[in-house]
Amino acid sequence: MQRFTVPVLALTLAFLLCATRGQSQTSDAAGKPLRVAMAGLTHGHASGFLQHIKNRHDIELIAIAEPDKSLFDRYAKDYSLAPAFYHADLDELIASTHPQAVLVYTNTYGHRQAVEICAKHKIPVMMEKPLAVSNEDARAIADAAHKANIPVVVNYETTWYRSNRAAYDLVHDHSIGEIRKVVVHDGHPARKKSTSNPNFSLGSTTPNSTVPARCSTSDATAPT
Repeated sequence: MQRFTVPVLALTLAFLLCATRGQSQTSDAAGKPLRVAMAGLTHGHASGFLQHIKNRHDIELIAIAEPDKSLFDRYAKDYSLAPAFYHADLDELIASTHPQAVLVYTNTYGHRQAVEICAKHKIPVMMEKPLAVSNEDARAIADAAHKANIPVVVNYETTWYRSNRAAYDLVHDHSIGEIRKVVVHDGHPARKKSTSNPNFSLGSTTPNSTVPARCSTSDATAPT
């Protein structure tokens, strides 16, 4: 889905930028790049992020937390990452490098732990969809974010599609009559395994993968 990465990245980073600048106590924060760290590299969208920040001046990657050193080394080779970027532990990374935001590319099962660690340090978080693997984890994430007063942003790109917004407006403006059923065909084909992370494939069924979506519902709900 890399054809959508640039606008989606811009939106999510813009949100985090506003959040971190709002929390900043320094007068010269404006105009400086947003200093971010990555938590995990197991999600395949990590490669899209690394590719598209190469020529950006509003964001600076300062560190990566990934327990699997061999996985980091593969990414480091593909994207010319400095060895000093590597940290095995997210808590230690935050304490030593002080990022302004953390971008989570772990398996979905790791989202709760990542947010709870970031909340302890009051660091805003962006993660890939879905938010959590269970209602329990989702509520724990919300509770940690609320107590630490930090934003937790889920990179759910279809939320921002203009076509979805237009369809929602048509329904709620009563422009097309009563809606009794909605059928959605969306998503994208599976891709080949990535060079850096051969364990990730969009055709897999793991919680951190994205596959073509086909859904049918009797209720029309708002993009959120």
